[in-house]
Amino acid sequence: MTARIGVVTFPGSLDDGDAARAVRIAGGEAVRLWHGDPGLHDVDAVILPGGFSYGDYLRCGAIARFAPVMESIVDAARGGLPVLGICNGFQILCEAHLLPGALTRNLHLHFRNRDQVLRIESTDTAWTHAYGEGQEVLIPVKNGEGRYVADTRTLDELEAEGRVVARYLGGNPNGSDRDIAAITNAAGNVVGIMPHPEHAVEALTGPSLDGLGFFTSALKHLTGASA
Repeated sequence: MTARIGVVTFPGSLDDGDAARAVRIAGGEAVRLWHGDPGLHDVDAVILPGGFSYGDYLRCGAIARFAPVMESIVDAARGGLPVLGICNGFQILCEAHLLPGALTRNLHLHFRNRDQVLRIESTDTAWTHAYGEGQEVLIPVKNGEGRYVADTRTLDELEAEGRVVARYLGGNPNGSDRDIAAITNAAGNVVGIMPHPEHAVEALTGPSLDGLGFFTSALKHLTGASA
């Protein structure tokens, strides 16, 4: 049975179509979810895509956090539903307190759009077990407010608990604390990543196919969970 992965569209979402395409390329069924509809329509996992939800007013993700669909996603995530937040989706996950810390203005105050090398630090999540620990991947990054920050205690806890999912290599594009590019919650079902794996799933449009593992990981996780 094909896994159904929901992709949320907020006003200002830009990469929802790309995320849905990545799900289909990986072999899943992409289900469109609307920000104003609290129903999750029997999806097996959810992706919060990149973009500028609600125009990034107040703070990135601050308004999207209160969308009707997010109330359902927060409850489901706390019950174990796999959730991936990409770029703006990562910001929303932090605003919703599904992940700790915050994403702030890039330290150099410039927007960065480039292909970025990452090192996969944790494969113990629903979204990364298709990778090898320490594997280096090439995935695009495009953000103006992608600097991950947290207090020292939180950063130390993330390190000690193996919850840093990926780090930047070859230069930190936004000044994130400890070169952090992605993190997970304690259960491993919720992952936030600032770079865009959905833009690295096919040779025609991406710098590599290295992002595909995030989507195949979820499908394999769901298949195993339902077996």
